[in-house]
Amino acid sequence: MIFRKQQTPQPAPVEAKPARPGNKGRPTRTRKEAEAARRRPLVVDNRKEARKRDRERRAAANREAQQALLTGDERKMPLQHRGPERRLVRDLVDSRRNIAEYFLPFALVVMLVVLIVPLLRPQLLNVMSTVVVVVLWGGMLLCVVDGFLLRRVLRLALIERYGEVERGLVGYGIMRQIQIRRFRLPRPVIAHGQEPR
Repeated sequence: MIFRKQQTPQPAPVEAKPARPGNKGRPTRTRKEAEAARRRPLVVDNRKEARKRDRERRAAANREAQQALLTGDERKMPLQHRGPERRLVRDLVDSRRNIAEYFLPFALVVMLVVLIVPLLRPQLLNVMSTVVVVVLWGGMLLCVVDGFLLRRVLRLALIERYGEVERGLVGYGIMRQIQIRRFRLPRPVIAHGQEPR
């Protein structure tokens, strides 16, 4: 009995804790491993596939911008059409009747008549030439005068509302004035004679 070893009580076996939901169950990776996982080659292996992806991405962005021009969603419009100043310019141009928007279709009709009439009546060639010169140059002169009037209206409205005229805004309005109303982008949102927003 003296030499008998005293038995020490054995600790109860530790029960394995069930894994918590969302527990990763693996050691955290080192910084070196994390950087290696993020690393991508500067030049992709499959350039043809990369070009195709870029082309699809650009096409989707262009479709989105085109849809925004049609619907008037200013957040997705191209940069040259965004901003309250540009919206004011568009509304001012769309609210008035511009000579240039009517002159282009009228000039096309006159030119068609000038091409067809001399074929039917050759003796009217000199008369038709004079008519074309008078109509086209007279119409262009009226468009220039109307452009100067629009320039003045735009500058006064921009100074009144924003205190200054940002560079390029007046030119933006004059280019919009020249376009036929139904083909303008972004689409007009106000009718002729209506007050700008």
